[in-house]
This record gives sequence, structure tokens and C-alpha cells, in this order.
Amino acid sequence: MPWSNQSGGGPWGQRGGSGGGKSPWGSGGPSGNGAPPDLEEILRRGQDRLKDIIPGGSMGGKGLVALLLGAIVIWLLTGFYTVRPNEVGINMLLGRFTGTSGEGLRYNLPYPLGRVIKPNVTEQQRIEVGYRSTPSGQGRARDVLEESLMLTGDENIVDIDFDVVWQVNPARPQDFVFNLQNPEGTIKAVGESAMREVIGRRQIQNILTTEQASVAQEVRQIMQSTLDAYGAGVLVNVVQLQAAQPPAEVRQAFFDVNAAQQDAVRVQNEAETFASQVVPKARGEAAQTVQQAEAYREQATADASGQAARFSQIYAAYKQAPAVSRERMFLETMERVMSGVEKVIIDQNGQGVVPYLPLTQLQRQPAPQGQGAASGQQGATR
Repeated sequence: MPWSNQSGGGPWGQRGGSGGGKSPWGSGGPSGNGAPPDLEEILRRGQDRLKDIIPGGSMGGKGLVALLLGAIVIWLLTGFYTVRPNEVGINMLLGRFTGTSGEGLRYNLPYPLGRVIKPNVTEQQRIEVGYRSTPSGQGRARDVLEESLMLTGDENIVDIDFDVVWQVNPARPQDFVFNLQNPEGTIKAVGESAMREVIGRRQIQNILTTEQASVAQEVRQIMQSTLDAYGAGVLVNVVQLQAAQPPAEVRQAFFDVNAAQQDAVRVQNEAETFASQVVPKARGEAAQTVQQAEAYREQATADASGQAARFSQIYAAYKQAPAVSRERMFLETMERVMSGVEKVIIDQNGQGVVPYLPLTQLQRQPAPQGQGAASGQQGATR
């Protein structure tokens, strides 16, 4: 029989009957007189204790084999594990990667021969660069200037705060597990380096106004290519700029400069608007003046041509009858000259002024009211 009771007590029992302690070292142990422990006594007590546990008080060879096989079966059964939908199982055997497993009930040799690591491949994790928010999400965030202050391409300093949203690459989770010792620190360092590279190629005015979206996109691409080169097994989903502004020491002066630049642009736009209104009006007036001049030229030319044609006709008639033409011309000229002046007719025989009735003037002058009324009454009496 492999086990025998040679002490008469349990493994932690007393030897003889006089010892009162339950120390495994007995009365001669370190708690006694300081003598070294008796190894044979310890082995005998362990055998006695195991004998008390085994039913029947003894075990044969078959029983020991059955017990050993049962222990092996139980150990093998502990190798079953469950992979959740948001996880990927990474199987290892003797510390070596053997493959991945999807969701469901899976099996791998249990510890210490095998091991399973189940990273979450769907969780979106966020890393803050340049600032730290409060745990509750309320209140003012704390600036981390050693991360946020960056040099621009035009030798200015800008304060950049941004977030990096990442997750484990479902296609290569083993790279994330085996190649990254400090994932958050590595991703933060890569993101800060990529942001400094992108900011160093741009001017501060464009960074603060129109190119923030392109900056974030370019940083994400650089981060992804760098992490892929490292074999990090990480997907960079979003790089989002939280704040882009000048340093606090020069912020007010920078805002004043921007305000002045905006005023200059506004005045220039107003001047261009005024010019766009005045120039077409002036061009229209100029075109109108040119057209009026051309019309006057055509009119003067036509009038002169008509006068010349009339003179040619008169000259042709004059050559046919010079005396008649001269008399007619004299009479027409005198008619034009004398028609607008007061005339006094004097008899050429020396009898003085010839009285005449100016009928044209009498027709133009209106009759007085009194004379008109009297003449009306006389007419009615007649």
C-alpha cells in the first residue's frame, strides 16, 4: 500500500499527546525551540491526511489511474470558451499564436498549455491630444501645452486640440495584442507627430479658417499608414479638431489683426461694388454721348447736303432766267427781313408818311373787356 499511517494523527496533528500547537512543523518547528523541520514526519502526516480523505482508507493502482484520468478530463473541459459578437478569439499554444476564432463556443487547450485572448474589436476608443477633459464631461478642459503648441509653415505658433477615435482592426487583432505594449501611448505619439508634420506645411491663417477639415483628413491618413507600418493592428476612424487658435499670450493681438484684415476686405468689397455700379453707368453715358454726336453729325451732314442740293437747283434755274431769279430772290429776302419789323411807308413823291391799317397787329391784340362789353351791347341794340 502506497500510503501508511506511521504517526497516528493528521498531517497537522500532534505528535505524542503533549504538544498543543497545530503547526505543520510540530513541536520542534520554528515556533518551538528553533530546530529544523523533520521532513519525514511531514511526509508521514501528509499520507495520513490523504488516507482520511480517500473512502475505504486505501486506494489501489486502478483507482489512482481513474483519479488521474478524471482530473485530465476535467482539465481538458476547461478549454471551452465563448467568443462574443464584439470580440475575436486569439488562440495560443505554448505561447505561440495558432490562429483566431469567431463568435460562438470555441475550444483551445487550457492553461498552462494553451491560452485565449479576446480583445474587443468593435469598441470605439477616444484619445485626447492637447487637452484633458473632466471625467464628468462638464466644466472647462485642461490644456496640455507641451502637446498642443505647434509651429506653422509661416513660423507662427498655433494651439491645436484634437481627438483620435480608433479601434482594434478586426482583420489583424493579433498584431494589436502582440506588437503594441502601450496602445494609447503609441497612438497618441503617432497622432501628435502627424499633426505637427501637417501643421508645419501650412500657414496659420488657413489653419484657423478654411483648411481644418483637410488637416484632420491628412492627419488621419498619415496616422493610418504609420501604424500599418508598425504592424499595430489599429484602425484610425476619425481625427477631429476640437480647437485651433493662437496661443493665449498673443490671442487678443491676433484677433485684432484678423479684425483689421476683415475690415480691409470689407472696404475693398464695398469699393468693388461701387465701381461695379459707377463704371457701367459712366460707360452708358459715354455711349449715349457718342450716339448723340453721331446723330448730330448725320443731321448736320444731311442738312448741308439738302442746302447744297437746293443751291444747285436754284443755280440751275438762275442760269435759265437770271433777271427773274434775281427779282424773286430779292423779294423773298425782303419778305423775310421785313416780316418781323415795324414798317413806316413814305411816299416817294414827297407827300410824307402814307397812313395804313396794320391788320396783322389788330388781329393779334385782344380787345379790352370794357370795349368788348360795349361793342356787345351796341350790337344787341342794333
